[in-house]
Amino acid sequence: MSDKVIKYFQGDRYIWWIIILLSLVSLLSVYSATGTLAYKVRGGNVFYYLIKHGGILLVGFIITFLIHRINYKIYLRLAQIFLIITIPLLIFTLITGTNLNDASRWIRIPVIGLTFQTSDLAKFSLIIFVARYLSQNQDKIHDFKLGLRKILLIIIFVCLLIFPANFSTSALLFVNTTILLIFGRAKVWHILALYLAGITMFALLIILSPHISFLGRLQTWKNRIENYIGGTNKSKKSKEKINDDSFQVTQAKIAIATGGIMGRGPGNSIQRNSLPHPYSDFIYAIIIEEYGLFGGLFLIFIYLALLYRAYLIVINTKSQFAAFLAIGLTFNLVFQALINMGVAVNILPVTGQTLPLVSMGGTSIFFTSATFGIILNVSKSSIKNKKEATENINTKN
Repeated sequence: MSDKVIKYFQGDRYIWWIIILLSLVSLLSVYSATGTLAYKVRGGNVFYYLIKHGGILLVGFIITFLIHRINYKIYLRLAQIFLIITIPLLIFTLITGTNLNDASRWIRIPVIGLTFQTSDLAKFSLIIFVARYLSQNQDKIHDFKLGLRKILLIIIFVCLLIFPANFSTSALLFVNTTILLIFGRAKVWHILALYLAGITMFALLIILSPHISFLGRLQTWKNRIENYIGGTNKSKKSKEKINDDSFQVTQAKIAIATGGIMGRGPGNSIQRNSLPHPYSDFIYAIIIEEYGLFGGLFLIFIYLALLYRAYLIVINTKSQFAAFLAIGLTFNLVFQALINMGVAVNILPVTGQTLPLVSMGGTSIFFTSATFGIILNVSKSSIKNKKEATENINTKN
């Protein structure tokens, strides 16, 4: 019976186990982290968020299963369509999206009333489009005018649409796609020149932030940078914001220090009562508090194992598009995970990035699940190619 079931789950078996492990970590961590929220909002019903989150993870698993059955080559045709849909949605979100903390990041889906973060779709769509472009322009990508300029303009345009409301996601997507360009044989010095120009422009925006009122998030970014480097700000409102960010970081540090080597044990977190967003942005701090240093390192190992499996997929596939697709999508997940962990342990300033497939969420989990589905489908062809290569070697011998 088990063999009959397993045969439907194709592709890299290790990646399936990674999905299962991350889902289990997510269920345990979200259940513990939402305890205080349940008493505040749901009258003490601690199972409400567990059931809700479990349902979202189940839907996500179904999405992964369905998409992993779809041949990855279809995205060669869908890449442009995804991007054409994404750009108007990003513009619509900027103009009429749900506003929170001076940022319009969500649109509300009519009838069902659920919110949808369009930047999640943008990350998914742009990486697929860049993978397609690289696979079709390998002979020109090293030339700035003939090959690189066009795709850079598209990347910059999409990132700029995300930038006003969500700098961290915009920066993350920009880094991911430009690193994918380097994997695709773009000249490194072209990309470094672009980084230098981008950092210079951002520095100018931060300096001019008191005089640029139409970008309300500029002051927030400036505050977070000042808080991270230990600076001060004369504005009372800015000081309050810095104190808020500092409070989050301080509580996360306490959670990590309390966890020690072995942790306090599952469900025994104390800092979930004090730490803002312990079930999303700072869930890694709660994981370390409950499972200790070993639990935190184990989670890092899982994500790095995913990156290693993607590397094996790339070296065993014959399709350039498949290779760029696998490494681009996987690196996006792993890099976001490392950013989230870096914020929790105060290596990086506060960004608001979630931990993929672990943090509580809706659309983010669905797009992460879709990403896993594509990676698994690519791995199917990679495994097939490896078997064929092994058989050919055995035949020759």
